[in-house]
Amino acid sequence: MAVSCTREVLLEELREAAVDVEARVAALQVEAWTRSSLQPRGGISRELCYDLSNSVFSPDGRNFQVEYAVKAVENGGTAIGIRCKDGVVLALEKLVSSKLLKPGANKRIATIDRNMGVVSAGLLPDGRHFTSRARDEAAQWRRMYKAPIPTSSLADRMGSYIQAYTLYNSVRPFGVTCIIAGWDSEAELAVDGQVGSGPTVGAGGKVDKMKHGGPFLYMIEPSGSYWGYYGAATGKGRQSAKSELEKLNLTEGTLSLEEGVKEAARIIYIAHEDSKDKDFELEMTWVSSLDGPTKGRHEEVPKKIREEAERLAKKALEDDDEEEEAKAEGGERMEE
Repeated sequence: MAVSCTREVLLEELREAAVDVEARVAALQVEAWTRSSLQPRGGISRELCYDLSNSVFSPDGRNFQVEYAVKAVENGGTAIGIRCKDGVVLALEKLVSSKLLKPGANKRIATIDRNMGVVSAGLLPDGRHFTSRARDEAAQWRRMYKAPIPTSSLADRMGSYIQAYTLYNSVRPFGVTCIIAGWDSEAELAVDGQVGSGPTVGAGGKVDKMKHGGPFLYMIEPSGSYWGYYGAATGKGRQSAKSELEKLNLTEGTLSLEEGVKEAARIIYIAHEDSKDKDFELEMTWVSSLDGPTKGRHEEVPKKIREEAERLAKKALEDDDEEEEAKAEGGERMEE
């Protein structure tokens, strides 16, 4: 009896152990299958599984499609914006991809409203669609409020529009970063189609003797986020351009519009040093106060002023090269 009881106990323990082993094997098989299903074929990194859809985050909270859109922007020419005390300057390094292209054509800086312009870096068709949508927003604002759209309101609307293209699987993010420049009028303007006497204090009910408006500069990224800037840069040479913009101390508000044009040309030429083998055209626009050269309108910088700014920019680069050569020769003499 004792032997038979012991044998039954051992058999029961073996059965339980077998069941436990089978459960562990099954769990391991499920885990291996899960990993293999998440791992694409060809030995590609597991993270790249999450770049197939625009509406899926990776485990570490990244949206790869937006990051790829940023890479598309970095492949484009350098674009900058400078906010001056009496206006805003936009400048672009327009790379010439073919000698057959007509000089001065294929503009990359566009006018959104009379007092506002935009420059884009990245995919040209995306930039044109952005401009078209921005013009629709400005026109809709005029129809509704009988006045030009404020620069901050346009940046807010376009930021929301760009961000919507990062939410759905059926669309892709915009492959552009856009810099919006505008001058919000500080004048007391009558409201179009006004009925009656209107507000008793200031146009639109503003505080008496309070001045609004002025220069504004915003940059909208492919993610839809936007920020107000004193100086903004994007594109291939954005790092060197940002370094030069920081040297101007734009927060002090002492840079004039004419000086801003010269500095913008110089910065674009410095940013182009990384791709000397490619030809480019300098495209520049500006918008000033009502008392300035553009009378509150967004316009191209006159050819004479632009050519003078380019001449000074080239001269500054030549002077820098001569200084570097002199320093190199002095260092060699010291070593001797």
